[in-house]
Amino acid sequence: MTARRILVVDDELDFGTTLAERLELRGFAAKAVGGAQEAMEILTSDWRPDVVLLDLMMPGIDGLAALDLIKQHAPKIQVIILTGHGSTESGIIGMQRGLFDYLMKPVDIGELIARINEAGAK
Repeated sequence: MTARRILVVDDELDFGTTLAERLELRGFAAKAVGGAQEAMEILTSDWRPDVVLLDLMMPGIDGLAALDLIKQHAPKIQVIILTGHGSTESGIIGMQRGLFDYLMKPVDIGELIARINEAGAK
């Protein structure tokens, strides 16, 4: 069985890299990038993620705009927003645009892995 591929998109690259490393220790294939532009480059490469963990508040292209780009390019990829600056409104908007889930930082790693596995099974 191939490891589920996870792309972490967060402008706090230290956070994203650490999360990707923690996911790798749990059997996932994970990469971290610092923004939506880099995420789109990954999506057009040979390495296609099963699930994207996406920060909401990023400079340039924010999480909701990045969600739209991801869904336009690869509608089957499941996206989970992982944010420290969320709101009910942004969660609802995200769900209307095809978001799989909306989680607040800090998130329990066990809960996050459960949601990743649910998203990857879709």
